[in-house]
Parts: sequence; C-alpha cells; structure tokens
Amino acid sequence: MIIKNASVYTEDGIFLEKDIYIEGNRFVDCAEKVSDKTEVDAAGCLAIPGLTDIHFHGCMGHDFCDGSREAVDAMAAYEASVGVTNIVPATMTLSEELLQGICITAKAYAEEGEKPDRAHFHGINMEGPFVSLAKKGAQNGEYIHKPDIAMFDKLNEASGNRVKLLAIAPEEEGAMELIAQRHNQVVMSVAHTCADYDTAVRAFENGANHVTHLYNAMYPYTHRAPGPIGAAADTRKVEVELICDGVHIHPSAVRTTFKIFGDDRIILISDSMRATGLEDGDYTLGGQAVKVTGSLATLHDGTIAGSVTNLLDCMRTAVLKMGIPLESAVKCAAVNSARSVGIYEEYGSITPGKVADVVLLKRDGLTLQQVILAGKPLPKN
Repeated sequence: MIIKNASVYTEDGIFLEKDIYIEGNRFVDCAEKVSDKTEVDAAGCLAIPGLTDIHFHGCMGHDFCDGSREAVDAMAAYEASVGVTNIVPATMTLSEELLQGICITAKAYAEEGEKPDRAHFHGINMEGPFVSLAKKGAQNGEYIHKPDIAMFDKLNEASGNRVKLLAIAPEEEGAMELIAQRHNQVVMSVAHTCADYDTAVRAFENGANHVTHLYNAMYPYTHRAPGPIGAAADTRKVEVELICDGVHIHPSAVRTTFKIFGDDRIILISDSMRATGLEDGDYTLGGQAVKVTGSLATLHDGTIAGSVTNLLDCMRTAVLKMGIPLESAVKCAAVNSARSVGIYEEYGSITPGKVADVVLLKRDGLTLQQVILAGKPLPKN
C-alpha cells in the first residue's frame, strides 16, 4: 500500500507532505519495496501514528476487570476502531483473588497472538491495590492493601510478567521497598496518594518515574506545599499522565501543565470506563455503581469515576478546546505513551521498519477518516 498526499507526522515532531509506504505489516522507505502498489489518496488529511493508551479501564460495556477474554477482545476492537492501536488496560483495587484471575486472563489473551482488527495488547497497568485510603477516589477502599513485594510478584508472575505500570502511594508502609526493589521490572507510578513533596521526591529517588492522572487523587500544588506535583516537576526523569476529557482538568490547568512539564514528559490518557462508546445510564467500575450523564461519570457520592471519552477524543479536545498545539498533543498520545511502556522500537511513529499503524484525520476538525492497523485498513464505522 502507498498512502499519498497526506501531511505526515514525523519522528521530528512536525508535519511534512510525503508519501507513506507499507509492505506487509511494516513501513518501508520507498515504493520499490512495496509489492502491492494500491494507492490511498489522503489529500486533505493528516497522518499520525496509531495512539497508545496506557491507562483505561473499559469501553462498549466491557471492563478489563471483568477478567474475561471476551471483554479484552471487545475493548481491543473498539480502541482500534477509534485510532488507539496499542493498549495497556488498567485494573482497579480488588481482592487478590480477582486480580489473580485478571492477570491469568491477560496472559492467556496475549499468548493467543495478534488478532485482526484489534488493538495490540501490551500488558497491564495495575492501578491498585497499593493506594491510600484517604485518596482512593473511585477505588474500592475495602480491598486496599499495604504495598507488598510478594503479592506483586505473585500477580506479575500470573500475568506472565506483563505488568507494565504499578500505581503506588509512596507514603504507605512497604512502598519505598517495593519501589526500590522492583522499579527495574515495572514502571512505578505515584498514585492515589497523600504524599507530601519530600516523600514524593524520595519515591522518585528510589526509582519511581511516573505519576498517575496528575492532579487527581493527590494533594494539590500550593506555594507552601507543592506535594507530588511539585516533586514531579522538579524531577526531570518523571513523566505524568493527563486526562484531557474536559471534565477531570480545567483547560487552563492543562495549558499550565504543558508550560511546566513540556510535551516531552506528558502522556495523554483516557482513563475511560465501560460506558465509553455507549449512551448515558447506570454502569459499574470496580464493582461500584456509576452514573453517566454526558461526559461525566460519578459514584453515588459525586466522586468522578473515570472518563467516558476515548483517547483520540481526548487528544482532539486538547487541541480544539484547550489550545494545545497539535504536534504536542500527538506526541503525548502516540510517542511518549509508547516510550513509557517500552514499545517505541516497534510502535509510536511512522518510521520504516516499525509496525504500520496509521490514523488519518481530516485537517478540519480532526475528524477520523481511516485507521490502518498493521498495514490493513480497518472497516470504517
């Protein structure tokens, strides 16, 4: 396949008018290496890499914590259809037994190999149970557990060592030891935490290098108590997740975050739950009842319970409603996210040799026109 006349997002973080060459499921560098020279006219379109969502819980009525192959498969199908070609779904704070079952399912699903029309599954974002009760947010407090190396090892082993990120409140007993001893195996992410600035800094010094949904479920930044937000800003190696659904964070705060952290250190996520892609109504998250009205999902007490917005829509919102440059938004939704979970050598840019995942968007309004997954166009919705 040859994609012609598109404005292509390059590894340099800019858009250039150029052709894209695909042979099999990979990008190649010239037309001579393409055996099937079928042309796709992408005039008026932007071509960006497939997006990577490293933090979402569900969509289309399914949740990763359902613990079933059918749920993961349905989620992967929906995400691919909206341009999210790489997924690292997240767990919730549940019993060890339930988490064990989810991990076993994830391993079995991954071992089945690549599936047509499905986003590439890359592992697990374990959000809980090692979090703070006081900052649990929509996590189920009944199952919060002190950070435990043996428990983490058992769950990770059940997944076939597919846990990519681990959320952890560093102020909790045992947290620093877990961070220090396992940060070379998994991305340690400060999350759902009452940590002050100094505690967060120590967590980063011990090996944590990530913050889960910045601003949410943590102390706010103030001029005398900068907390984990200030600690992350001061620690260059730390990357931060940002939910740009228009509900979780005010547009001004999003713009300020880009000024503080720059687009090298921000990862756009959706944090979407099972109502994503469906109508308003009553749903669940982590076994708790959730009411969805428009873009807002809440528990019975009003606590925000994830989002109902997919990552492509979050990226679009960041650009069109929050004033974030398109080049920066693509970087944070496709490039930084892939790098954060160690898959950038194969995914995350339109580069010869990488897996040929392309999302074509109309210049006006960033409307989705076509998803090409591993070199094959997906059916249009």
